[in-house]
Amino acid sequence: MPEQAEGTAGAPTREVRDFLRRRGEQIAQRWADEPLFRAVFTVSRDEAVEAGKAVVDALAQVADAARVEDPDAAGFTAVREQLARMGAARSRAGLSTAQVSSELAALRPPVENLLVADLPEDAAVEHVRSCVTTLNVLMGTLRVVVMQTALSEGQELIDRQRLQLLEVATPVIKLWDGIVAVPLIGTLDSARSQVVMETLLESIVEQQARYAILDITGVPTVDSLVAQHLMKTVAAARLMGAECIVSGIRPAIAQTMVHLGLDLGTVVTRASLADALGYVLHQLGVGIVTPGTNGSVAR
Repeated sequence: MPEQAEGTAGAPTREVRDFLRRRGEQIAQRWADEPLFRAVFTVSRDEAVEAGKAVVDALAQVADAARVEDPDAAGFTAVREQLARMGAARSRAGLSTAQVSSELAALRPPVENLLVADLPEDAAVEHVRSCVTTLNVLMGTLRVVVMQTALSEGQELIDRQRLQLLEVATPVIKLWDGIVAVPLIGTLDSARSQVVMETLLESIVEQQARYAILDITGVPTVDSLVAQHLMKTVAAARLMGAECIVSGIRPAIAQTMVHLGLDLGTVVTRASLADALGYVLHQLGVGIVTPGTNGSVAR
């Protein structure tokens, strides 16, 4: 009796599986005219149909494994990248998450209509209802998969853009032959401090710099972790053969470093970027000439 009950319960799932395999071409043809497929696959309608077939095949595999409620079912693996691309394309087109979800929901009625028409005319009402329910659950799971994947892709895009913004916000300026400077403005956190270190070290190698100025005049404050990052940056620059000068340390930052007990004895500091540049030029033996008040030249 338990085996018979299990077989009865699995009948709608098998029915849906067989239907998807049998009517895959027709489903794909109908989906190709829906906004989601039509707007994403613009090269040709055949491209949209092929994409639809791949999704139908995936749904059939999920039904075959009797995992119609599981977004992690193996059947979705083959089309997950395609589904993510579809969701991301609609998001880039300006559609909200709710609108993308609505376009996904619009894929269900054409399939449901085909399923009802495909079932035997003498099928019991309960059986028809069970098959339709199973299909609806499966299509709902498809929506979940698309939205999860699209959100994941969106987060990865945000992370990449954030990293790019950090790199743009960390310019390395060549002040003189052998001298580079990194003027920092705004809040420093651990992620940005890491980008500062990497960018500075790369520039030291590219410019063959002997001196690197780390100017933090525009940084209002730092926490203990960032202060340690700055000291590590100075040490890393020294290992690369460059002397690192820190300029523009504010009183609050100075207090933080002192409270942390950081050893600043080997770190050259100057009040401003101009002072730091003057120090480096002096180290290089370059004289600074300024006009005197009476037109004479003073050094």
